[in-house]
Amino acid sequence: MKVEFAPLNIPLRRRLQTAAVLQWIFSFLALAQCCLAGFVLLALSDWWLLALLYAGWLWLDWDTPTSGGRRSSWVRSWTVWEYFRDYFPLTLIKTVDLDPKKNYIFGFHPHGLVSSCKSSLSYLVSRPGGGNVAVIAVGGAPEALDARPGALTLQVRNRKGFIKLALKHGAQLVPVFSFGENELFDQMENPTGSPLRTLQNRLQSIMGVAMPLFHARGVFQYSFGVIPYRKPIHTVVGKPIPVTQTPSPSRDDIESLHKVYLQSLTELFEQHKHTYGLDEHQHLTFI
Repeated sequence: MKVEFAPLNIPLRRRLQTAAVLQWIFSFLALAQCCLAGFVLLALSDWWLLALLYAGWLWLDWDTPTSGGRRSSWVRSWTVWEYFRDYFPLTLIKTVDLDPKKNYIFGFHPHGLVSSCKSSLSYLVSRPGGGNVAVIAVGGAPEALDARPGALTLQVRNRKGFIKLALKHGAQLVPVFSFGENELFDQMENPTGSPLRTLQNRLQSIMGVAMPLFHARGVFQYSFGVIPYRKPIHTVVGKPIPVTQTPSPSRDDIESLHKVYLQSLTELFEQHKHTYGLDEHQHLTFI
């Protein structure tokens, strides 16, 4: 394999952007394991009392992630997030204005990587006064196993939990499609039924996290690595689907709204695909 190295005269700002993305990849793949190892080592050392105090705090704070979290303006203001954002040529396209007095569930496509928490989502979209948005990667972790350049297959036909949630709380449904999202990584071939795919499905069912064998570029070369390609991403936010609050939705209620959602998502994709480099013959496939 021929290795294409990055030029030496790349501006410092682009190097910092790459570093920001690299720290996020480390945070996602290894930070939890490192923290767990640190906790165990602390518990086995002379500083075990600190580990005990932390365990007590963990117990007291257990429900915070499902009740709005603990937002930190200081952390949100870190410059590293600006570099992280600027690594990608990102564009957010708003097709309509949203009513700030309502709550919304954004159905994001394509794919996610980790599972959503129902109680956390319910907390957000049930808040009085509106102005809250819960974003759900509808395809979830399994769809990530089919994510590769050119892929337009969405696992959405049997994904109806978010529909029920919207009906239960009266949250407006908004389809969102991110053009270019699947172009950021390549993935090893893993067709359905292959040993690799069987193993990935098994691990996903146990851990709740997809384990795609992805690859893209590295820090100092463009031929291999786990850093995503610098490809343009255009995230288009569609218009809201009106939802009437139904505390105990029936199966027919869910099926009817799900059908409307799929139609709205299809229309959003077809309306914008030519603008972002897709051909007329390319269409979404729902499974």
